[in-house]
Amino acid sequence: MSQAILDLANSIVTMAAITINLVAVAQALSVSLTGRLAIAAIGGGWVGLAVILGASGRLAYAPNSPVPLVGVLLAAPLLASGALAWISQKVRSTLLGLPLQMLIGLNAMRLLGVLFLLDFAAKSLNGPFPFFAGLGDMLTGALAIPLALSVARSGGPSPRAIAGWNALGVLDLIVAAALGITSAAGSPLQLIHAGVGSQAMQYLPLCLVPTVLVPFYLLTHAIVAAQLRVRSRAAKGTLSAPATQDAAIA
Repeated sequence: MSQAILDLANSIVTMAAITINLVAVAQALSVSLTGRLAIAAIGGGWVGLAVILGASGRLAYAPNSPVPLVGVLLAAPLLASGALAWISQKVRSTLLGLPLQMLIGLNAMRLLGVLFLLDFAAKSLNGPFPFFAGLGDMLTGALAIPLALSVARSGGPSPRAIAGWNALGVLDLIVAAALGITSAAGSPLQLIHAGVGSQAMQYLPLCLVPTVLVPFYLLTHAIVAAQLRVRSRAAKGTLSAPATQDAAIA
């Protein structure tokens, strides 16, 4: 596969995943139409910012830029969402109201991590990063499909099974990010020197992965973990209620 065709495939797949994720979440949020449009506009603006910075080369590591913009764009949505959920009960309840099966099912798009392996074959990515990122995403995405279908049915899988998948998905993203940083040419944290390493992740179209898709999927995992915590507390409260009532009767 030529590099031009692979770049086109990366562009189509990345933008399709971003669009599907954004539309699905905006539709599922229990907010007004105006609120949904505002969220879609913010998401679209963020994607546009990442595209502009990636196209201009501003996301590439440089000696005169001690704080890499890739890291800033990855962390900013996580910090902003966390802060809003912390200070606002409405935001918290809205996020907790997102369908669990949707949050899990959207991760099925990570099956397209196979493109990382194709990028390695085309020599646009080198080192351990494309293998761990690609295989980890594919495994997480493959397991997300039956898990989401099971959650959608009555009963569904055990919370432990969901928590296990959730931990796997987070670990995949953390390991991939760490390998991407430590194998990026010019990074002050570069420890792995393997040809071009993960340098392509600083430019279009792959720069949209760490700046948009990775924070999005980390947010889905955080919401899944929060929902499991709420369900666990509710179950413990339900179980302890009969015991309290029995003690009062006695």
